[in-house]
Amino acid sequence: MKVFKFGGASVKDAAGVENVRRIVAQETEPLVIVVSAMGKTTNAFERIVNARWENRHDDAVLEYDKIRAYHRAIADELGQGELFDNGITSQDIIDGAVVPADYDEFYDQVVCMGELFSSRMLSAYLTKCDIENEWLCMQQLLITDKTFREAKVDYEESCKRIRKRIFGSKAKVFVAQGFIGGTIEGYHTTLGREGSDYTAALMANFLDAESVTIWKDVPGILNADPRIVDDTVLIPELSYREAVELAYSGAQVIHPKSIRPVENKKIPLYVKPFNDPAASGSVICETDRKVDVPVYIWRKNQLLITMRAKDFSFILEESLSHIFDIIKRHRLKVSMIQSSAVTISVCVDNTRYVPDAIEELRDAYAVTYNEGLSLLTIRGTTPEILKREQEGRSIMLTQTTRRTARLVIKDENEQMAK
Repeated sequence: MKVFKFGGASVKDAAGVENVRRIVAQETEPLVIVVSAMGKTTNAFERIVNARWENRHDDAVLEYDKIRAYHRAIADELGQGELFDNGITSQDIIDGAVVPADYDEFYDQVVCMGELFSSRMLSAYLTKCDIENEWLCMQQLLITDKTFREAKVDYEESCKRIRKRIFGSKAKVFVAQGFIGGTIEGYHTTLGREGSDYTAALMANFLDAESVTIWKDVPGILNADPRIVDDTVLIPELSYREAVELAYSGAQVIHPKSIRPVENKKIPLYVKPFNDPAASGSVICETDRKVDVPVYIWRKNQLLITMRAKDFSFILEESLSHIFDIIKRHRLKVSMIQSSAVTISVCVDNTRYVPDAIEELRDAYAVTYNEGLSLLTIRGTTPEILKREQEGRSIMLTQTTRRTARLVIKDENEQMAK
């Protein structure tokens, strides 16, 4: 058994879906295909959620009509136009949707539609091309709690359901959705943005798969984002530990949660280019091989929050647990921490949860923050590299260890401290 994951870029158009068919057709052993929403469909559904939440009904309908037209055009080109007349209309998604009091809950009930659309279309197209397969509904198989938008997976129940469903079937190819799951009670949930990688890793773990392959629009795991750095270098092999470090620093090539499920069973995880399936790509596996080139990881849209005890008490001794309890409850993603005798600074992703967290922090601390920041992490840094990366930039915070440097950098449109 192998697990293949195809991201949104892999299936953004009819040519992409046909390319997936060619890749799948080369396999002779059982295969689970995990597919993301097509192209930028998740972003489009997020716009629907926001419009509906803000009672901009006409905007929500217009956005959904665009999504349908986009998918219908792909289906028509694949000769599957009748498939997309599946009875799902704006009435179901917008007019008929009951908007709960919680934004995140509403988000998960709507945004999950992207993966359902793409997986059904891919499954139908494979069938048309004489590749027998079964479509899996992950909302009934991948069981989670109700932490909407970042649901926690019930490993035991999910494993039991998935193994029963797949090993109880005569099919050899299965098409599943990434990113989405469901609760025992029937609520739709999502695993966090880019969570399809995590789904693929979980499937491999539950099924004792031979390998996982993540098909990307890059040659493999690179030492920098090719959209930012011209002369990138392919990293052919790296350990599970190195992969975790890169992922949690913000590297986009793999979801941070994807490593643990495969590492636990020593399942190799390949990252390969979907436009060149014969290329070797990269592999994350059990290895002692060290990454011998510096790795540059950019994390955009950061916010730096600095807290000072109002009575000048030693903040680390008195308040650290209280601060991080607030951060956890407000679901802030901390990317860096720095402290002094009376202050603590955290660099976090700038999300919709930040304002409420800052408001609660200000009840006990003097708080200032800066928006419009980026965090640059350099693994395998040297004094020369660090000096070069600091030149000509407005650096708000620098943190260095033996091998790693982290720079909080003001973007050009950085706002004044508040």
